[in-house]
Amino acid sequence: MLFRQLFDPASSTYTYLVADTATRRAVLVDPVREQVERDLLLIHELGLNLHYCMETHLHADHVTGTTALRKATDCKGIVPSGAQVRCADRHIKDGEMIHLGAVQIIALSTPGHTDSHMSYHLNDRLLTGDALFIRGCGRTDFQGGDPGKLYDSVHRLFTLPESTLVYPGHDYHGQMVSTISEEKQWNPRFAGRDRDSFIELMNNLNLPYPKKMMEAIPANQECGNVFM
Repeated sequence: MLFRQLFDPASSTYTYLVADTATRRAVLVDPVREQVERDLLLIHELGLNLHYCMETHLHADHVTGTTALRKATDCKGIVPSGAQVRCADRHIKDGEMIHLGAVQIIALSTPGHTDSHMSYHLNDRLLTGDALFIRGCGRTDFQGGDPGKLYDSVHRLFTLPESTLVYPGHDYHGQMVSTISEEKQWNPRFAGRDRDSFIELMNNLNLPYPKKMMEAIPANQECGNVFM
């Protein structure tokens, strides 16, 4: 398996490139519109064929690169089941798989940050989107977010093998990877905290809304097509 973690500094977003080395079939998870040229160059350099762009959820802090990537590669756009995205080629459900040759990507429903959110489990690693960050988690105060559901979702992820590598959708402190074991032990949002105290904590964060929210949400409902 080929695996690359790519970063957009403007939105602190991680995009993941995953491919099967035998078939050269590839997927990009959470592509960012401003980084499409970078992603296409890397795909070309590595001799890959992009088959899918997958979203963990409907993003509020950046516009997806799916439309531009579909035009350039004829790939398919995949979003979580229930996401209000009218132009997706597929709405993936909990437990469904994407096959890239020998690489299997399993969708795990992890709502709470938004009302429809997927994490993606592949081999020994987990792409957690905004459900679980390194020593943190996504907010729950808009887009149908629900702190109780997020608590349950993350604890579902905590049942995976403790050595599972955790790759988040964002990081704001220069951290790139963690493990299920580390997050169970050291994530201050969850370690030693029960469901009620987590809900109270999340309901009182009082965070400012993302700067690009008014642009990003409607654009992402059209696969990033609105402003192309």
